[in-house]
Amino acid sequence: MSIQWFPGHMNKARKEVKEILPQIHLIIEVLDARIPYSSENPMITELRGEKPCIKVLTKSDLADPLLTAEWLSFLEQKQGVKALALTTEKPEKVRQLTELCRQLLPARDRGHNDIHVMIMGIPNVGKSTLINLLAGKSIAKTGNEPAITKGQQRINLRNGIMLFDTPGMLWPKVESEKGSYRLATTGAIKDTAMNYEDVAFFAADFLLSNYPELLKKRYQLDELPTTEIDFLETIGLKRGCLRSGGRIDLEKISTILLNELRSGMIGRITLETPAQIEQEKLEVAAQIAERAAKKAARKNAHKKNKLS
Repeated sequence: MSIQWFPGHMNKARKEVKEILPQIHLIIEVLDARIPYSSENPMITELRGEKPCIKVLTKSDLADPLLTAEWLSFLEQKQGVKALALTTEKPEKVRQLTELCRQLLPARDRGHNDIHVMIMGIPNVGKSTLINLLAGKSIAKTGNEPAITKGQQRINLRNGIMLFDTPGMLWPKVESEKGSYRLATTGAIKDTAMNYEDVAFFAADFLLSNYPELLKKRYQLDELPTTEIDFLETIGLKRGCLRSGGRIDLEKISTILLNELRSGMIGRITLETPAQIEQEKLEVAAQIAERAAKKAARKNAHKKNKLS
């Protein structure tokens, strides 16, 4: 299942971004350190062209530190891209970001001209929090719900950098089913966009395979169930998530699991690796090619029927 979620203000924002890009010297793309690839918007790559880009991995305090280091190295393999991991726990590191902007545009910095920086990212990735840290005061609205920022704003950081903010934008269609679930697991898309219990099943399956010790510690289990449904029912029973007749309230325990994962209560978790993503990209490309071939075959069959 792929997600199609492209509210009107996001479509409008895409057009506005395209119009203002000629004035922009550098792009900052904000990514969620737990899902660096799934939170990377392919439209931004398309729109920025050859402009230098800094990929900022926010929420790195919630992500697996070993995998964050792996992702930083992987992202910097792309032409014109630098990568930096940040966390609200260490706001002083934000200064590294402004210094990196100057390093990437030394000629403009020496000329004492403002560097025009556009900051972009998908909803609920921590972009507004980062802007407030850069500005040293509360300018951008923040919240746990995706799509808080609705329009563009220009912010003079008074340090030689003019920041252009944009609403969080998802692309029109998330092709990867697993990518869709990862976005939903971290809360990057509204919970109404996908079945909440399905997302919890995906998360439970991933955690059982990749972070079993964290689950044992968090839910005080000596042994882990082997399937996601058994796991959810086990912790549902421990947490008292029961309906009449003693049945497990799957919706309630699904909510608890996802909230605890998102808040970091289970531990520092990263939901994807570069190697895993490279394989998934091949799978998605094959699926797209297969759909295109079927569509072409139906079109040809329709033509033949009309001629006969």
